[in-house]
Amino acid sequence: MFPSISPAQEIGLAVLLVVAIVSFTGLRHLRGDDRFRRAQPAVSEALPMIPGQRGAAGHPMETVELTEAEKQAFAGLVRTIPLS
Repeated sequence: MFPSISPAQEIGLAVLLVVAIVSFTGLRHLRGDDRFRRAQPAVSEALPMIPGQRGAAGHPMETVELTEAEKQAFAGLVRTIPLS
């Protein structure tokens, strides 16, 4: 196969390749990764205890109004962050 490696290394490489393929296939089988087997339920059906999103604005108690000094302090803080 490869002129620069020994026959024992070629056999080891072939065995390693076969083990990798079998492992991948076995893990995929264990996960049940068959996309067409069954339809996934909608999120609202699967998790009824989690409330839906309220939108971009959010709830009034989840928002905070910043003073002008706080806005300027935050802008200064953001300018000090390095963009590497």
